[in-house]
Amino acid sequence: MNNQWDMTDLRVFCQVARRSSFVGAATELGISPAYVTKRVANLEKALGVVLFHRTTRRVLISEAGETAYGWARKVLDAADELNQGVAGAHALPAGPLRISTSLRLGRHHLAPILADMRRAYPELDIWLEVMDRRVDLLGEGFDIDVRMGEVTEPHLVAHPVANNVRVLCAAPDYLARRGQPKSLADLASHDCLLYRERHQTFGVWRLQGPNGPETVKVTGSMGSNQADVVRTWACQGLGIIPLASWDVAPDLQQGTLVRVLPQYNQSANVWAVTASRTSQSAKLRVCTQQIISQLQKGPYALDTSVV
Repeated sequence: MNNQWDMTDLRVFCQVARRSSFVGAATELGISPAYVTKRVANLEKALGVVLFHRTTRRVLISEAGETAYGWARKVLDAADELNQGVAGAHALPAGPLRISTSLRLGRHHLAPILADMRRAYPELDIWLEVMDRRVDLLGEGFDIDVRMGEVTEPHLVAHPVANNVRVLCAAPDYLARRGQPKSLADLASHDCLLYRERHQTFGVWRLQGPNGPETVKVTGSMGSNQADVVRTWACQGLGIIPLASWDVAPDLQQGTLVRVLPQYNQSANVWAVTASRTSQSAKLRVCTQQIISQLQKGPYALDTSVV
C-alpha cells in the first residue's frame, strides 16, 4: 500500500459512493466516466483494497469502501472547513439536493417547507422522494432523510427534530361496535389494520407501557404499505392502528379518531439524517437547519401535543 492519493481521488470516490454509479458521478462532476474510473482505480491501488463491487447492473460499495468513505468524508469536511474558515466564505445553497421521507411527512410538511426553501435559494435543484421504507442514504445517493425511529446505522449523522410517539387509535363507531380493549392482549381479538412503516415488523406491535416494553401479535383482514390508506380505513371504522402523534393530532382533536389503551405507545422520534456532517457544505448545513427549524415551529411544524 502507498499513500499516493489526492483530494480529487477522494471527491470522485465519494460521488461514486453516493450515486452508486460511475456514470452518475461523472455526470454530477462534469467529467468523463473514464476519468472517474481512473481516479477510483488510483485510490484503490493507493489503499490496497477494492472499494466497489461492479456488475453489469449495479455498483455496490464494499465493506472496505464504507470504511474508506467515512474517512474520506472526514478529510473532505476538514478541507472545506479550512477553506471556509480562512476565506470567510458564506456561500448560498446551490446545486442538487436529494431528500427522502415518508409519504405523509413529505406531502403535508416537507413539500411546503421545500417550496419556501427554493424561493429563498433559487440556485437549489431539489428532488423530494417519498416512500414508506427506510432508504440507504449512501447507496441511493440521498443528502437528507427525514425519518421516524431510532437511527442505528453507525456511519450516519442524526439531527434531532422532534420527540414523537405512535399512539393506538380507532374510530368511535368501531369501538361502539367491537368494544374498547382493556389490555394489550385484547388487541389479538380485534381487527387491526396492518401496515409496515418503513422499518417496522409486519403484524407485530412493540409498545411501551406501564410495565415496560411489551409485544403483541396482531391480525386483521386489511393491510397496506401506504400510511394514507390505513389511516383512511381507521377513520372509516375498520380497525385499530398505531399512528404518529403528529399525524393523528387533527383527527383526535376533531373526534374522528380516539385513543385506544392510552397508557401504551411506540417511540418514534423524528430525525433529519445525513451521511456526513453538515459542515461539509453551505448547502447541506443551511438546508438541514431550515428543515429542522420549520418542522419544530411555524405553519408546517409537527404537532406532538397529543402526548
